[in-house]
Amino acid sequence: MSDVVHIKAARIPDRDRLLAMLSSRGYDARPLNGVDIDVHGGSDSSPRIYGALEDAVMAIGDPFVPIKHEGVIYLRPPVG
Repeated sequence: MSDVVHIKAARIPDRDRLLAMLSSRGYDARPLNGVDIDVHGGSDSSPRIYGALEDAVMAIGDPFVPIKHEGVIYLRPPVG
């Protein structure tokens, strides 16, 4: 069975970078309205996708924090 992991980026350019990164790693990532992304994967894909997002944030160097809440991964700036 395939799960869908929902991701919300902070801005459209961030969404586009994440789409490119996820696609290059072999994930079936699809843009939705605005800043949303759906990633289609296996039943255990959520932890791997979350880890990939953490790696992307570190590689990009932007101060964003991936937060998982109620089945959605939000990519937001840190509270400051």
